[in-house]
Amino acid sequence: MVHSTEALRVGTQVSAYLNDTYLEQVDTRVIAVGEKGGTPWAAVGHCLFHPQGGGQPADRGWLEDTEIIPVRDRESGLVVATVPGGGSLPPLAEGQKVRARIDLWARTAHAALHTAGHLVEAVGRMQGWEMVASNHFPGQARIEFQAPRTDTRLADPEGREEVTAVLRAAVAAAVADDLPVFARCPADGRRVVHLDELHSAPCGGTHVRSLGDLAEVALPTLKVKKGRIRVSYSATHVPGTATRLSYAAPHVPGTATHRSH
Repeated sequence: MVHSTEALRVGTQVSAYLNDTYLEQVDTRVIAVGEKGGTPWAAVGHCLFHPQGGGQPADRGWLEDTEIIPVRDRESGLVVATVPGGGSLPPLAEGQKVRARIDLWARTAHAALHTAGHLVEAVGRMQGWEMVASNHFPGQARIEFQAPRTDTRLADPEGREEVTAVLRAAVAAAVADDLPVFARCPADGRRVVHLDELHSAPCGGTHVRSLGDLAEVALPTLKVKKGRIRVSYSATHVPGTATRLSYAAPHVPGTATHRSH
């Protein structure tokens, strides 16, 4: 589906990837163009593209028919589109109308892994552990914890498997309950993602609509290395549900935006 943003004021970038995980295409305008290190870039007003960050991979996307990679420009704060492999963008000018598109399959795969990571963090905290690191990349997804107090269950393989079984059961229960997943932006401006009342954490990633959208959530037996408890995991998005696309909600004050310099 396509959402039109004709009313968007040039110079403002709306982080549409945070407002609607499932929005696949948008008609928007170029708000800035430039070059950095010999690589041309362009920024659009209604930005569908999640840049790599927070343990999540970048989206695969297109401007018109040109495949792009989104990156965060540190100077302006804008998410800008560049071409992989040193390629060139099509001729673009500020104010020009363009169509932006993402690979929705890749987006929902990333969202499922990121949401599942929050769920693994939640059930780890139920054990009294504190998260110290996370990675939501496909094939590498894991949450690392530290236990403030010695957990004797982790001292041998049988104990580690026993604890992992407890984590698996808690994850399965939350998915079966189909807890809603949503984001709020409190007065301090941070975006906080909630798994209903089970868990909340500041986060700039994309997420599924509810835990019932998660499928094939698997946790191999946890490992303990150098005092860290590593819980690896995998997850997919329930097939077919991503086709129930919703239009992006109109931008309202308090959602994530950046202004170009």
